[in-house]
Amino acid sequence: MVRYRIIHNTRYQYAQPVQLGTHILRLQPRVDGSQRLHYFTCEIAPTPRKTTQWLDLEGNVCCQVWFPDAEVTTLTIATQCDVETLRSNPFDYLTDDWAITAPLDYPQSVQRLVAPYLVSPYAENPLVIDWAQQQLHQADGNVGLFLTGLTQTIYKTCTYETRDHGAPWPAGVVLSGQQGTCRDFTVLFMAACRAVGLAARFVSGYQRGDTEQTNHDLHAWPEVYIPGGGWRGFDPTLGLAVADDHIALAAAADPAQAATVIGKLQRGQISQSTLEATIQLAVCSE
Repeated sequence: MVRYRIIHNTRYQYAQPVQLGTHILRLQPRVDGSQRLHYFTCEIAPTPRKTTQWLDLEGNVCCQVWFPDAEVTTLTIATQCDVETLRSNPFDYLTDDWAITAPLDYPQSVQRLVAPYLVSPYAENPLVIDWAQQQLHQADGNVGLFLTGLTQTIYKTCTYETRDHGAPWPAGVVLSGQQGTCRDFTVLFMAACRAVGLAARFVSGYQRGDTEQTNHDLHAWPEVYIPGGGWRGFDPTLGLAVADDHIALAAAADPAQAATVIGKLQRGQISQSTLEATIQLAVCSE
């Protein structure tokens, strides 16, 4: 078990005064069998005129905010949290017998629930499908070996690059170019899993990284639903299975629905903006 203190500051600077529309924040760490939240605060400027919290369809905590009509040139969001990770062994489960070999023959009750994580545009590229099938063949169809092998393959063959803004690239583009960001590698991993019948989703969060780092970035990785083990994370950017070094904020079948901040300006307004974000992550105890 590891306990973290995380300070996350985000600042949007607009080129000209704007009126802020509704925003949705997914910045509160989730609470599940792999992590426990002890403390969380969120301060927003300008001060919202209304704030409400709710769970989205994926079970993520969403903070929805409405702003005053006054024009502003900056938006700042500052969160602090104290969260404890609980899973030192990422393989502490026993897979159900029927789920050892892919593709899985899900029971009807399970099939209905995992359907959104099996079908998406990410799994429709012929190049990605063939590549995924090759990875599965090399693992003799074994789900565990396929997932660990896929994690290592992306890590060893793809070059990491920094791209602060924008949606993930399509899986076929990432595979062809063999380069991308953590969110690009996540989409490629998800596409390969879905191509062989494994339910996968996109996760946004933090990663411990080098203990000597003074500033961190948001991170992304995939989770795969393993019968008998539930949702389990794999990090192809770092080449490892997810355990105590990752702190999850939000997860979704569609990467856009796991975005930490979604917002818009009032109707008809257009303005260029710059984004500055600083994340300080400190280990409190182990």
